[in-house]
Amino acid sequence: MITVLFIGDVVASKGREVVKKLLPGIKDEYRVDFVLANGENLAGGIGITEKTAEEIRSAGVDVITGGNHMWDKREGYQFVGSVDWVIRPLNYPPGTPGRGFGYYNVLGNRVLVFNLLGRVFMNGFDCPFRIAEDFLKSNKADIIILDFHAEATSEKVSLAHFLDGKVSLIVGTHTHVQTSDARILPGGTGYITDAGMTGGLGGVIGVRKELFVRRFITQMPVAFEPEESEPGLEGVIARLDENTGKCLEIKSLRKYL
Repeated sequence: MITVLFIGDVVASKGREVVKKLLPGIKDEYRVDFVLANGENLAGGIGITEKTAEEIRSAGVDVITGGNHMWDKREGYQFVGSVDWVIRPLNYPPGTPGRGFGYYNVLGNRVLVFNLLGRVFMNGFDCPFRIAEDFLKSNKADIIILDFHAEATSEKVSLAHFLDGKVSLIVGTHTHVQTSDARILPGGTGYITDAGMTGGLGGVIGVRKELFVRRFITQMPVAFEPEESEPGLEGVIARLDENTGKCLEIKSLRKYL
């Protein structure tokens, strides 16, 4: 059995601070073997850089996944393509820097992690359903984990049912709001619609609350400033069977500093 921790979208410096302070204790408490984190908002709340990725890597994160904000910091372009522990969504067009999947050795087991973007309310990416189906025909492992970075809950749940029994764990990211539906699907796939976020949980999806309130009242654009109140970590803990590739247990997690 392999115990996996997936950390919801890590937002800005407060999110990185939370990871550094809370991750060691969480790993000890749950005897975690493998840690993943969505890191598309690591740098200033939007984008990723080498410095910010290395910061949470040194705290104990094994693999960083991405999303639609992956390229919002130009200095991250070359870095993302230079390491095998940062992956970007697989359904970006050919020629995009980096890779959409990676194989990792965890306790002697072959673990495959891949990343997909949804299409509803997003830019026009390749179909995640067809991309996943074709990808899994030629990519096998003892354990398979997917970060599905998507906006619409219906799209996330639909893909989960489409891939049920074909992957070990599907974790939804992007909305920064943790859902209460962590469960094991009939085919043995562990699933949650959204893992939540890590950083200032007292704001609005990681942004200072007063800015978003003003935006809705005035309908005028506001500058992005990360929230720092109520710092905490959200995510999921899953126990996966390396012999069957199925999820044995999954539960959501929220810890405050």
